Amino acid sequence: MSDEEWERFLRESVTGASGAPVEPSARAREVERRLRERSGQPEGWRTYTPARPRSRTGWYVAGLVVAVSLLVVGLFPQQVVGWFGGGGQDGAPLAAESERPREAPGAEPDLRPTLAEPFRGSPAARWADGAAGIRVPPARATGWMDAAQVERALRRSRDFLVAASLDSRVLRGERPTKAIALLNPHQKDVQDYLRAALSPTAPTAENDPLLLFSRFRPGQAQLVGDVVKTRGRLTYREGKRGAVEVTADVTFVYPVAPAGDSGRDTEVIRTIVRREVVMSWDDPAEIVTEPGTLSLVSYVLDMTNGGCSAPTGYFVPPFGTADEQNTDEGRRLDPYDRSEPVGTTGTGDGCVTATRS
Repeated sequence: MSDEEWERFLRESVTGASGAPVEPSARAREVERRLRERSGQPEGWRTYTPARPRSRTGWYVAGLVVAVSLLVVGLFPQQVVGWFGGGGQDGAPLAAESERPREAPGAEPDLRPTLAEPFRGSPAARWADGAAGIRVPPARATGWMDAAQVERALRRSRDFLVAASLDSRVLRGERPTKAIALLNPHQKDVQDYLRAALSPTAPTAENDPLLLFSRFRPGQAQLVGDVVKTRGRLTYREGKRGAVEVTADVTFVYPVAPAGDSGRDTEVIRTIVRREVVMSWDDPAEIVTEPGTLSLVSYVLDMTNGGCSAPTGYFVPPFGTADEQNTDEGRRLDPYDRSEPVGTTGTGDGCVTATRS
């Protein structure tokens, strides 16, 4: 081989011979494969398709509806609240009370109760009806009773509260026969109280039947509807001589109107009563008692909108004079506040003014 041919051989080995086939790269082969699989004209990698224009009519309509709604709320706030249940009446019911709350319930819209909505503007709108609002705790063996006996004692304790404070006949002023039947007939002081409290003569502060029973004079007041709102609970512990001592702390909300009045503008007042009753289920081996009856240890109440004069044996709602009650700052009570024990607000003579009803 001549020197010229050898130099050309070396040069072509480095630069490649002209016209020699070139092996395509992996990227080039992938692009070629995708082009073969696609149909139609391929789209360039920098091409852009503008979005279709949207109609703005829907936004204009939505904005107009919101503006009108805000205007209505601003001009007629109370009416709008009434459309949606009158201060929580259509709100979710409260869970049962398992322990003493730490604070009073929040404020409600200032709406007066009506015949159609007697709990409007009241925290009680979200409370349970009747016996359902009195929580009964799980039973466990206590004192002389096993768990099944404690469960029966708790159920009968609630039966006593229902018979004393929710029975429609008792609320109309009739004798609380069912409640009395659950009381130990051998408890002399209680039997003396019952005879004096339910006698035809006027009661005194010591033997006022309202300490245990809720009653309205038929000719003076009538219940609005057939629902009484309640909230409270039972607790229990071992008492003296192995007895099972049950404590009831329950608030009752009674909507009432003047007797015989059912007009559109009828005044509705809520008489609110919170009672604490301590009941003892005694061991018959230790205390003289009758099966299925309880002994009373104590009973006390807080009451608003139920009368301020001398005891009559009936709640006396202040129809027409609600704005004239005693406003002494030392005698004010939030009847829905269950965070404090019953009876901690001094009553003395005269009225305890409810801060709300």
